[in-house]
Amino acid sequence: MQGLTDAGHEVEIADLYGEEFNLLIYEKDEPDWDNPNKKYSARVQAEMERLKRNDGLAFIFPLWWYSLLAITKGYIDRTWNYGFAYGGTRLSHKKVLWIPIVGETEASIKKRNFDTMISYYLNVGIAGYTGITQSEVAFLYNTLAEDIENEDEIKELYDSLLNRVYELGYTYSHSLNKK
Repeated sequence: MQGLTDAGHEVEIADLYGEEFNLLIYEKDEPDWDNPNKKYSARVQAEMERLKRNDGLAFIFPLWWYSLLAITKGYIDRTWNYGFAYGGTRLSHKKVLWIPIVGETEASIKKRNFDTMISYYLNVGIAGYTGITQSEVAFLYNTLAEDIENEDEIKELYDSLLNRVYELGYTYSHSLNKK
């Protein structure tokens, strides 16, 4: 947040847990393929309005089973609906920044090409499908300080991760303007 505000951006936070967002999709929030103008539940309508208020998006989430955390995926499934995010109408956002918080090391993730798979899924499968043309995945690796026992080295790692997040926020609009 500090990086974004220091760069002159206004920030609105969606704390899905703190707001007790229900990730379950009920019938009233299921897409109606015959009606792109369908009205959804009040909660989903409110989330759609929140999305409309913001020019850019950033998702910060722990990587869980090499994918989005269930509540993050549920948020997208429940709110990025037909007639709003795809199906003739697309999201109006030009950019999205995905920040997966990864407990494993970079080498461990890259060993099986999980970084490539996750990036493709987020950049093409979600962002591209909904019309967001500028999508970037910025992994924060080794957040559990795997194989590091020295307290100074752990502090150095966490300081480095926090600095990286600050820079991602500060350069948000610049880093995503490249094609």
